[in-house]
Amino acid sequence: MNKKMVVFTIGKLLKVESILLLLPCIAGLVYHEKESVSYAVVAVFVFIVGTLLSWKKPKNRNVFAKEGFFIVGVSWTLLSLFGALPFMLSGEIPSFTDAFFETVSGFTTTGSSILPTLSNISHASLFWRSFTHWIGGMGILVFTVAFIPIASGRTMHILKAEMPGPIIGKLVSKVRVTARILYVIYTVLTLVQIILLAFGGMPIFDSMLNSFATAGTGGFSMSNAGIAGYNSAYIDGVITVFMILFGINFNLIYFFLIGKIAPVLKSEELRGYLGVIAAATILITVNIASQYPSYLKAFRYAVFQVASIITTTGFTTTNYDHWPLFSQTILLLLMFIGACAGSTGGGIKVSRIQMLIKHALQEMKKVVHSRSVTSLEYDGETIAPKTIGNIHAYLVLYLIVFVVSLLILSLENINFQTIFSAVATCINNVGPGFKAVGPTGNFGFLSDLSKWTLSFAMLAGRLEMFPILLLFSKSFWKS
Repeated sequence: MNKKMVVFTIGKLLKVESILLLLPCIAGLVYHEKESVSYAVVAVFVFIVGTLLSWKKPKNRNVFAKEGFFIVGVSWTLLSLFGALPFMLSGEIPSFTDAFFETVSGFTTTGSSILPTLSNISHASLFWRSFTHWIGGMGILVFTVAFIPIASGRTMHILKAEMPGPIIGKLVSKVRVTARILYVIYTVLTLVQIILLAFGGMPIFDSMLNSFATAGTGGFSMSNAGIAGYNSAYIDGVITVFMILFGINFNLIYFFLIGKIAPVLKSEELRGYLGVIAAATILITVNIASQYPSYLKAFRYAVFQVASIITTTGFTTTNYDHWPLFSQTILLLLMFIGACAGSTGGGIKVSRIQMLIKHALQEMKKVVHSRSVTSLEYDGETIAPKTIGNIHAYLVLYLIVFVVSLLILSLENINFQTIFSAVATCINNVGPGFKAVGPTGNFGFLSDLSKWTLSFAMLAGRLEMFPILLLFSKSFWKS
């Protein structure tokens, strides 16, 4: 392993975080809050640590797969550890466990919170909570690769380790330019949403934070009332559209913007993603219609919640714990399905599920026609056996983390629906679960052991298992 390059890269990332910590500091100054001092102090401290780590530029600046996974796994953990310090220093979240949980939930775009009320949280901290969603949505390493020179080559290994999905492709020949294009699209879409929400009467600060959370498909809200507090069909509609947009593979958005419609139309994942949203919305609308004065209003709440859960954003406009069990079951299934690969959404991903279904059907055919030779195709291209193998490995690791986390949370001795949905919502980076951790609840009542377990599940889910779990492998640490 190129240890010097690993340390150098992590140092660069910490320097980037120190600069980003100045933004909530500025927000605190605008609102004349003393909490801005905490962010300034931590920003300086993190900058010093980052400078010490990246002081000497390594001669060998190549990053291979091993270094890529290591950098991603360690840096995301350190970013969360340092990002939690302002919460503690300001006294707004005095417990380190709670502060770490809240920060991990932000960076991993989960949106699960330990805070029982947001009314006494400063604007600086509200900004930092939502901005961590925006940073983590596209990935801070993707940002660093795009705008800060680090490695002399092979930076694709960093993107592969951080970006979600079974297949990661380049838009152009240079990885750095690809990363830059993705971040430009991400930023422009965020700005458009801010403008549209402000046009609908939402305060500009709220528009910014809700757009950060939507773009990163995170779901931290400005108040305990969440999006429901604005009581606006227009705002619900804008956020619904953008949640769905940010759940689409950004490569497809790029192709659409430059006029290459063919790849968009032939995308099986996009058709499957939109098809699931449409089917789930229709089923839930019909199922909950009796609880609302009209089908139109039932549709408004159904489509918002479907979009929120499948994209793993986690916003709520109604307490779906009061919906019929059929609708709740659909929402639970959507948590696992997730959004598209190459988006900011979490979950298993639509493409993985589609590939597994195709593979299962192919194996069934082989049972009947044992001598037949067929290739597995997706989007008109042959799927490499290695890709299917990686998906199987991912699912096995996913199940192991899920089951172990579930067993640990069962020590809480509370109802099964609460602990099952708590694990499901954290490993899939959704946010709210059901019952005690539902739309009107929070995770603050859980023990420290459960919070650390769920923090690990959030990181493992966001980084899709390998970068985090490889850190615990003996062979990974050998030269």
